[in-house]
Amino acid sequence: MKIDASDFEREVERNYRYNSVVNVLDGTFFWLGASFIASRTILPLYVSHFTDSKLVIGLLSTLAAAGWLLPQLFTANWVQRLPRKKVVVVNLGLFTERLPVVLMAPAAMLSIRFPTLALIAFFVLFAWHVVGAGVVAVAWQDMIAKVIPLDRRGRFFGIANFGGTATGVLSAAAATWLLGHYDFPYDYVFCFAVAAVFIFISWVFLALTREPPRVSQEPIISQREYWRRLPAILRADLNFRRYLLSQVVIAMGGMAVGFLAVYAAQRWQLPDSQAGSFTASMLTGQALCNLLFGVLADRKGHKLVLELSILLGALAVGLAGLAPVPAWFYAVFALSGASAAGFILSGIMIVFEFSAPDVRPTYIGLNNTVAGIVNVVAPMLGGWLAGVVGYRGLFAVAFVITLVGFAMLHWSVREPRQTARNIF
Repeated sequence: MKIDASDFEREVERNYRYNSVVNVLDGTFFWLGASFIASRTILPLYVSHFTDSKLVIGLLSTLAAAGWLLPQLFTANWVQRLPRKKVVVVNLGLFTERLPVVLMAPAAMLSIRFPTLALIAFFVLFAWHVVGAGVVAVAWQDMIAKVIPLDRRGRFFGIANFGGTATGVLSAAAATWLLGHYDFPYDYVFCFAVAAVFIFISWVFLALTREPPRVSQEPIISQREYWRRLPAILRADLNFRRYLLSQVVIAMGGMAVGFLAVYAAQRWQLPDSQAGSFTASMLTGQALCNLLFGVLADRKGHKLVLELSILLGALAVGLAGLAPVPAWFYAVFALSGASAAGFILSGIMIVFEFSAPDVRPTYIGLNNTVAGIVNVVAPMLGGWLAGVVGYRGLFAVAFVITLVGFAMLHWSVREPRQTARNIF
């Protein structure tokens, strides 16, 4: 059913509170489950039980970022035509994003007799999960942009992410207990199983979203024609082009993030349970900044939030390189979590403000796929650098590159909310 613009806006306002509640609960339970399979802390240590190869550990970060980001431009043209995005997020997402998490626990049991097979199964399932998330990501982001009005998106994401990260601190404490009280691999089997339960609960709340239909006024074109038009979009939008270039450099600066927990564990011979404590520290920093960044984004714009997040991320890797004792890594992960809060919140929503609604999926896809290409290379380059110059040398290089990315965003990109041509 097609409804006109005024009826659409009334429908959005009528269901705003309801949609806010169910999607906050979706985010809360998803983050709660994700903290048991944290890709920056718990999963690198799980992989390190099978291999000490820095390239293999770097592959984990590559999959985590690139799997989410790379597929998005390939689905944007299809998503752009759909009156309702929920059918993709809920129906397809159940199998592409949620099911592989359910299978991680039994796959971990394989390590008792077949460790190589267990490692391969883990990477297959993790890739399935993150790539599957990337396949439905454009539809999810566009759905949220439809049902949450522009002037309340910052607060919505701030509250949703705060709920997930605040409760995630508790689940990180539970993960710490599991990793400290059970032998390998049972400790990770329990972590993966709990993650699956919470991530499925989040899907139930996501399925309750009320999304009014909205038919795109853009003409239907083939995928080949769609790809042919993308360069013209970039040529016509200088500000967005400069923004994408800054994101390429910033993404390259993230090459060290996946090695923080492994570096600390190897340098000071820390037990696996320390990964849970680091996760709790990271989630605490993330939770505290979610609410702050949400309000700041609504009042001052997402560009400022991204700039603060970049500086916090640079400070995290800088401290990691200077840390004389493992206790410093509580601050490292708190800063890393605070940085992630801004990137998750404003990194998603700033793109909504560069474009009109009819072409919003294309802008989302361009932004995330360009960053995804870099994220394929960055962690592997980080693993190579760590092997050549050591972890501390890697942290120094990442620190400098991140500051270059900050300078590019700050001085070459205008706040998109200030451009008169945008229609939300």
